[in-house]
Amino acid sequence: MEFQKGAILILSGPSGCGKSTLLKEVYKHIEDYYFSISTTTRNPRVGEQNGVDYYFTTKEEFEKGIESGEFLEYAKVHDNYYGTSLKPINEALSQGKLVIFDIDVQGHEIVREKLDSIVTSVFITTPSLKVLDERLKARNTDDIEVIEKRLKNAKIEINSIDKYDYFLVNDDLIEASSKLVSIAKIARIKASLFDKDFIVKNWLN
Repeated sequence: MEFQKGAILILSGPSGCGKSTLLKEVYKHIEDYYFSISTTTRNPRVGEQNGVDYYFTTKEEFEKGIESGEFLEYAKVHDNYYGTSLKPINEALSQGKLVIFDIDVQGHEIVREKLDSIVTSVFITTPSLKVLDERLKARNTDDIEVIEKRLKNAKIEINSIDKYDYFLVNDDLIEASSKLVSIAKIARIKASLFDKDFIVKNWLN
């Protein structure tokens, strides 16, 4: 009985905790995935490409999308909108892919409400707030005001870790990526358990 049901893996955590770096390692060890590219109204950072890192758009266009129901979830963070377009997500799930989200705490709650049975979530962070501060300053992509906003937001988001299936401290890249690969594989198994009708029908045949 071969069947692969689409599944969702949500990664959340403060900017600077290393989610993107971890994912690059994870992609080497898993197949048939789709990374959900978020749409945002913030300006691109140096080196970021439209359609690769984010879909960059205007506030007006984003709000039109909200009105027409184009987003699975969206939130306003640091005075900018971030959201997930619904159409490519549905297509990837119908193809049995593991859909990976990099979204904030608000987005996690919304996706949980809508698609809970196929969702596995991980909150990723640094060993401490001090380490996060150091990493944000070291990458040299944001001014001090933006960094302060990110740190303030991180202090709030850390209180939501009990809403996630897993909590992962990104201190050692190899160790953390290995754990994340395992979680990604578990996400597929978990999602398949919920298609009772398909399993029972095939088992009886």
